[in-house]
This record gives sequence, C-alpha cells and structure tokens, in this order.
Amino acid sequence: MLPETIQETNKTLERKNRKLFSRFVFLATIIILFILSYQRGFENGKKDASFAEEPFPIDQTTVINKDESEKFSIDFSLFWRTWDLLKEKYVDSNQLDSKKLFYGAIQGMLAATGDPYTTFFTPEENKKFNEDITGSFEGLGVEIGMKNNILTVIAPLEGTPAEKAGLRAGDKIIKIGDKITADMTIDAAVDLMRGPKGTEIKLTILRDGQEETQDITVKRDVISVKSVKSEIKNGNIGYIKISTFGDNTLREFNSAMNSVVSQKPIALILDLRNNPGGYLDTAVDIASRMLPKGKTVVIEESQDKKQKVLTSQGGDVLSGMKTVVLINEGSASASEILAGALKENRENITLVGKKSFGKGSVQELINLPGNTAAKITVAKWLTPKGNQINEKGISPDEEIDLLSDDFQNNRDPQLDKALELLKN
Repeated sequence: MLPETIQETNKTLERKNRKLFSRFVFLATIIILFILSYQRGFENGKKDASFAEEPFPIDQTTVINKDESEKFSIDFSLFWRTWDLLKEKYVDSNQLDSKKLFYGAIQGMLAATGDPYTTFFTPEENKKFNEDITGSFEGLGVEIGMKNNILTVIAPLEGTPAEKAGLRAGDKIIKIGDKITADMTIDAAVDLMRGPKGTEIKLTILRDGQEETQDITVKRDVISVKSVKSEIKNGNIGYIKISTFGDNTLREFNSAMNSVVSQKPIALILDLRNNPGGYLDTAVDIASRMLPKGKTVVIEESQDKKQKVLTSQGGDVLSGMKTVVLINEGSASASEILAGALKENRENITLVGKKSFGKGSVQELINLPGNTAAKITVAKWLTPKGNQINEKGISPDEEIDLLSDDFQNNRDPQLDKALELLKN
C-alpha cells in the first residue's frame, strides 16, 4: 500500500505543478502582450501622434505615464518627436537654444488659453514685471493690454516719456519699431518697448476717430512713478490722484489723505484716470479708507463659480465726504474695482469721464523654479451688486469727452465738470 500511496501523491503533485505552470505561462503571456502593445502604441505615437479633433476637457485628461485613471490621455511623444525633429532636420540646429525652446513651449501652452493675461515669465521677464510693480524701470512708462484682440494703450503713466510724447489711453499700437503687433503677445510688446535710458523707439498708432495711422517716437528713460499725489483745488476741494496700485500706494494714499483732510475740504475728487491697476489688496485697503467697515468691495468668482466676498476692513475717513471719481478708458482692473465699490456702496458718489477699460479678471503671480513665474487668471470679479464688467467697463454718471484739442491745449473738461458738481 505504501508504494501506491507514494505514487498517487506524486501524481497529485504533478497535476498541481502543471496547473501552476499553465497559470504562470498565461500570466506571463498577458504581461508580454501588454508590454508589446504599449511599446507599439508609444512608438506609433512618436512617429505619427494624432488626436481626436474634439476638445478634451482638462479635468478629464491625463498625460501618459503620469496617471492613467482619467478618461482621455495625451501622448507627450508628439512633443518629444517634434523636439527630435528640430535637432535632426532644422537647418541651424547647432544654434538652437534648448532653454528658449523649453520656455517657448510653456508660453505657447498658456497662450492657448486665449487669455492675454495668463502668461509665463522667463527669469528676465519676471525681473522686469517685479520692477514694474515696484515702480522703477527703464522704458516708456505706458501700460498696454489687449482690446478686441488689438494691442492697445491702457494708460500712459503720468510724467513719463509716453505721456510727454503724446500717447493716450485707447491708442491702438499697430507697429513697434518695424515689427507689426498683430499676433504679438503683451509681454513681447513690453519687451520691445523696454530699453536703456536715452534710446528711442517709434510706435505706429491708430487713434479713435482718425482714419490714418501716426508715428510717435518716444525716448526711453528711467521710470520711477510716485503713485499718489494730492492738492487742494479752488480753495476748498480736495484732490487725490492714484496712478497705480503698487507696493507703496497705500502708504502714499494715507499720507495724501491725511494732508487733504487736515485742510478741511468740503468735498473730494478721486482721480483714477489712466490708472491701469495693480495689487487687488491695495485697492481693497484704499476702499477701506472710503467706506464704512464691512461693506462689500469686490466679489471674486473662481473657476467653480464659488464666490468670495472681500469687504472693507475699517479705517474709514472719507465716506461722509461728497466725492467725484474721475475715470476714463485707461482706468482698468484695480481702479475699476475701487470705482465700482464706491459707486455701489455710497449715495454721495458721482462718476465722471468716460467708460473704463473693462478688465474684470484677477491674476495670481506664482513663482516657479529657476526664477521663472506664471501669471494666471484665477478669478473674475464682480462689483458689490454682482455686475460683471469684463470687456464692458464701468459707465460714468456724467460722460465728458477729453478731445485731442483739449489735450493739446492743456484743458481738462472732465476735471472742470467735477469741480462744477462739487461746488454746488
């Protein structure tokens, strides 16, 4: 019996081993087929990557080899195939700069959003941007933006070469030097306008109401802008002008406000003309000096339509004073936030001038490795009553033109109207 038992046991073990071997071969075959299939797909993608024409929502898209749990995949082999083609085929491949190619690819990705305010900054551009916001750089002193897909002057900063040369809010920039601005990004245009003090650049512009373009030559200089100035007009009307919302603006505004209030004016003019914007927090801080605590200054609406309400934080000094706010086509972004907040929270506010620029979006500057940065539109903003002004602007209560003849003869009918309204 013992030999038979051993024989049966051996047969049982052989059957189990055959089953285990069969399973192993099956699993190994599946794995090999998967690897071969993946490699073939990857190689085909490198050779001829193609994608469906319909757009893939970004929240349903993933990069191959990153996270394959999403619905669609974008094969980055197309990028590397193109990179390799440049090295293999480009006539001056030995002159290609890999860093420029890399930065250019990122810039192209952000430009594909269609939002001119979402952009990538190389180390040099990041440095220039930070110089802008702190108020010291070499260039023309002009803020530019996109309006109807045309490079447009938002505002020449007060006292700068751009203003002295005659550039005006709303001027369409057709050429910078000999370069046509069609399809040019804002940052590329800024880069062309920058340059050493004393050098000149010619701008070809088209002004509203004119059929012919004109050339304006501007000599670059060191731009150091004091963002707030103040005085007393007609003996008893306070005047505060804010040209930008930068690092030092709140401190300068507090000083100007205290100086004006100490002279006991009967009313106030807040001049936000040609103010292209700046820091949102600074606009909220200044609104806090002109509104009772707890009033809505601006509503931020994020990508998921969630709303964040920013309110005045206290420190109100000016809300009881009858005020005219001057705005024009060069009033944008943070200056529109302040104008809208004052108009919709106070009954003693009158807006005078022209409809504002209409930049109703909020950008966040995000520092990235290698001293680079991305400026990304993270929200749209609404006025306290929920009005969206992006590409619409804020309309004045009293619309007053400032014509070329006024400009050339140093007349200011908008300011004159403000003084007239406040003396009554």
